[in-house]
Amino acid sequence: MYVVMGATGRTGHRIVHHLLQAGERVLALGRSESRLAPLAAAGAQVRAGEQTDPAFLAEAFRGATAAYTLLPYELSAPGYDAQQDRQGEAIVEALRRSGLREVVALSSLGADLAQGTGPIMSMRRQEQRLRAWADEDAGRNALALRAGAFMENFYGSLEVIKAFGFNGDAFDADYPLPMIAARDIADAAAGALLRRDWRGLSVRELLGERDLSYAQATRILGERIGLPELAYVRLEGGDALDALVQGGFAPDLAAQYVELAHTISAGRVRSLEGRNAGNTTATSFEAFAEELAQAYRAM
Repeated sequence: MYVVMGATGRTGHRIVHHLLQAGERVLALGRSESRLAPLAAAGAQVRAGEQTDPAFLAEAFRGATAAYTLLPYELSAPGYDAQQDRQGEAIVEALRRSGLREVVALSSLGADLAQGTGPIMSMRRQEQRLRAWADEDAGRNALALRAGAFMENFYGSLEVIKAFGFNGDAFDADYPLPMIAARDIADAAAGALLRRDWRGLSVRELLGERDLSYAQATRILGERIGLPELAYVRLEGGDALDALVQGGFAPDLAAQYVELAHTISAGRVRSLEGRNAGNTTATSFEAFAEELAQAYRAM
């Protein structure tokens, strides 16, 4: 039995289907029974509960072969750090209670840095919790998947483009960064769960098909939606914060996001492995932009 947290989310649902197709039994966890229903119809066992509840998680983990874990969040919910820490602490407490010994955790590039990475700091703290858990017993193993920027973040750009005719964000226009589709993270996670070929706390990077700047990605998106001259505008200071809050971010998370954008643009968030065949994934931004274009035309 494999346990998948966040099973209705961007990575979780695809991991569930991968494992089912491999002939494995899967317990899919989420907060909503109705949203879990399609996974039940596909053959997974499902269970709804709160990710901050260590008792709920421990019961789900007990007797499992391995689990996929992550720290989901809502853009509009205040108190980002406190909520992330509650979830992370509940996961590790549940691992201890349940006796589960194999876990894959979604993390992020930049989790190696001790400051300046805004929302990624919570993933750094979770990696540290998992390291402490693994160090307590030589038979415990955790794999942290440090992913690049989600291509799905560009769904949030579509309303800006529709309303104002340009794409705006807090990142430097010309700094290239790894961008990855959630499906490629899910594929890597599912493969890792099935192989379980790591020991202690291990880290693997997932860098997407290639590095792209926001200006380059915006040009590709513009071509797909029929706006070949679509421009990218870097938002600075208060303009960036105001735009994020108006777009649905809680103020504390908006400030952390801007901090992260500045750190990335300064070149401080980078791959430690270097790009190679093992951390380069399949989905190109050109292919993903076709899906963005469909969503844009449906608006």
